[in-house]
Amino acid sequence: MPTSIVPSRRRLLPWAVAVTLCVPLAAQAEVAFDYDIPAIAPEVSSGSEEKPGWATQRFAVAAANPLATDAGYQVLKAGGSAVDAAIAVQMVLTLVEPQSSGIGGGAFLMHYDGEAVQAYDGRETAPGDVDGELFLDEEGEPLDFMDAAASGLSVGAPGTVRMLELAHERHGELPWAALFEPAIALAEQGFAVSPRLHTSLAGEERLRNDPLAGPFYYPDGEPLAEGHELKNPALGAILRELAEHGSKALHTGPIAEDLVFRVQDHAERPGTLSLEDLASYSAETRTPLCSDWQAYRVCGFPPPSSGHLTIMQILGVLEHLPAIEAPLEDDRPSVDWLHQFLEASRLAFADRGKYIADPDFVEAPGNDWNSMLDPHYLAGRAALLGEESLGSDGAEPGEPGELTTAWAVQPEQPEYGTSHISIIDEHGNALAMTTTIESAFGSRIMADGGTGLSGGYLLNNELTDFSFTSQDADGNPIANRVEAHKRPRSSMSPTLVFDRDSDALVASLGSPGGAAIIHYTAKAMVAMLDWGLDAQQALDLPHAITLGGPVFLEEGGFPAEVLEALNQRGHDASERELVSGLQALQVVEDGFYGGADPRREGVVMGE
Repeated sequence: MPTSIVPSRRRLLPWAVAVTLCVPLAAQAEVAFDYDIPAIAPEVSSGSEEKPGWATQRFAVAAANPLATDAGYQVLKAGGSAVDAAIAVQMVLTLVEPQSSGIGGGAFLMHYDGEAVQAYDGRETAPGDVDGELFLDEEGEPLDFMDAAASGLSVGAPGTVRMLELAHERHGELPWAALFEPAIALAEQGFAVSPRLHTSLAGEERLRNDPLAGPFYYPDGEPLAEGHELKNPALGAILRELAEHGSKALHTGPIAEDLVFRVQDHAERPGTLSLEDLASYSAETRTPLCSDWQAYRVCGFPPPSSGHLTIMQILGVLEHLPAIEAPLEDDRPSVDWLHQFLEASRLAFADRGKYIADPDFVEAPGNDWNSMLDPHYLAGRAALLGEESLGSDGAEPGEPGELTTAWAVQPEQPEYGTSHISIIDEHGNALAMTTTIESAFGSRIMADGGTGLSGGYLLNNELTDFSFTSQDADGNPIANRVEAHKRPRSSMSPTLVFDRDSDALVASLGSPGGAAIIHYTAKAMVAMLDWGLDAQQALDLPHAITLGGPVFLEEGGFPAEVLEALNQRGHDASERELVSGLQALQVVEDGFYGGADPRREGVVMGE
């Protein structure tokens, strides 16, 4: 790996020389690096913004907000590891992108240490005092999604901080406390509200009703303006406690007591999350799923994530279909390729809806999740497809392996959320981390850690990723039903790709986007590794998704004739805004090349 420092294209925005700010932390006599608050000009309005792509030689970090990316960059420049940088990035995202992730949520982290791949599970867990009726009303009917989400019922025990602590114990280089310095400095000194945060606040109604978040984000009843200098003293104080005492400061003591109070004191639908639920939460290490595809070995997260299995089912089915002579037309996926991709997605999502859930509560088909990726099984699934679409009701789950329980298919329901981080450090350690509080602004509950100061952090609504109903009309249980201490199924798909022959790292990527994370990540992989596009070109491509029912094409992404052609083949296709947040780093001959989604504020930095 090259070690020389050369000028790179890492900076998208104008950055000015900043005043060095050394924040004293009680946990250490001196910090491991001096964090410089960058002066960033506000980005253009939320929407789509052309990104240049970034070439680096020594290391690279990609995240969803320039301030967060810069925090990771400064950590890497100071000699920190990929995990060190991810911690700094996540703490800043808690502050500057509160609608997407934070210390009140959960995350999946894929890590490569130069020899082995590890999977760290920081997914939230359900309280011990819940059952399959959690999201049913007095008549036994499922609640409206937003009524359930914006409530205490939806809050699970957060896992992000405890998971990052576990990963840091194994892979950290800089002191834990030093990694909180960027977020503490920005929280206490202030940062400019980004266009995306302003737009998210302007489109949100329920957050205004929270007794803490309402006055904080909507002073005088209006959302904070773009460029407003926002300070968050409550979060700064909380982060100081986490820096000094680690994750136990969030899971026990005053901060935990305040979290539980906010959940149990919700005005409309209080939840049952308890101090015991927080104290007993454990981050897990899981065996990653690594699957051969073309010349590559793709490593992703196992259940409770459905991401890797569903992505690789889609790609595996495509391998058994006739090759498309021109997968790209006019720099967009062609109608022929889109048809195959969408039909493969229908089959994969049918299996996903029946089989995938927390592995501590459900068995894999044939006692092996890889049974869902068996080439003979996928060849049989591919044989179901033809020139005409199976349609919204045509894709049924397959039978990849024997089961002792007859699972029911989960009804379709909304999924949202998240942010993605990809990092490669100068020692060759790499990670892909997808992090979430579920829907925008999570449960719409803010907690100030009991500080009484202005601001705080937002709690997740992750439990709405469970099925609202626990069984079908015949009484067959749904695998992803609500159960005490269970982790809800996720679509998060942090992915590391390697060369099959040499085992060399090839790429790190992932995206937010709810269930559509799967489509976004799969298409980006195909574009980079099959079609030969660079990371930025791959992320620029327009989206097309289906969860098994209607097809949605990204609004303005395709000409009208593409929509018409898909409908002629039996797809119920229409246009919709599809806001991904892909980040991708690929290993190239002279270092790394990174891409950031033009639909969001992310950038790549490195040297």
